[in-house]
Amino acid sequence: MSERSIDDVVFDIGGVLLDWNPEHLYRELIPDAGQREHFLTKVATPEWNLQMDAGRSWAEAVAELSSLHPEHAEWIEAYDTGWLKMVDGLIEDTAALLTELRAQGIPTYALTNFSAEKWEIAKQAFPILAGFTGEVVSGTEQTIKPDEKIYRILLERYDLDPARSFYTDDKDYNIVAARAVGLDAEVFTDAATLRQQLRERGLPV
Repeated sequence: MSERSIDDVVFDIGGVLLDWNPEHLYRELIPDAGQREHFLTKVATPEWNLQMDAGRSWAEAVAELSSLHPEHAEWIEAYDTGWLKMVDGLIEDTAALLTELRAQGIPTYALTNFSAEKWEIAKQAFPILAGFTGEVVSGTEQTIKPDEKIYRILLERYDLDPARSFYTDDKDYNIVAARAVGLDAEVFTDAATLRQQLRERGLPV
């Protein structure tokens, strides 16, 4: 094993630790694939969802979108009330690796684009998310990745050395931004690859 080159590990959440996808909910609500695709790409869009990740309240967002698309009001409301059904559980292999790191006393952090309201729900549903050494949640901070500001918040709040902090995220543009502030960062593909990346940096996992 190589000499240890990192002191802590920072995790993105969606796509890394949680299998979150609106399709998990809307396959049930909108069985027709074409109709479902239209709703999720033209009405309740990823860009709309990102507004809540940036700190907008769900009540306000749902009310406004429903007024624009009253014919879809029930489906729009379900994006809020049925949010937890969009999560098809933990990504178990990554969760197991996170548990190993914690058992060895290695500090772990969450850096995530996530609604502040839904983050609390997620932590209650999946207690492993409540066990981070520290967390930076975009909805709370009202700034989202890949804005440099949110990475700076993480580093400054927890007094982390970016060069000795490893970050994993499933979006390549978030990794580019993380590297720009000096973090040691790699795109997440699967837990086995992440484990190897940590081993290469000297962690006994």
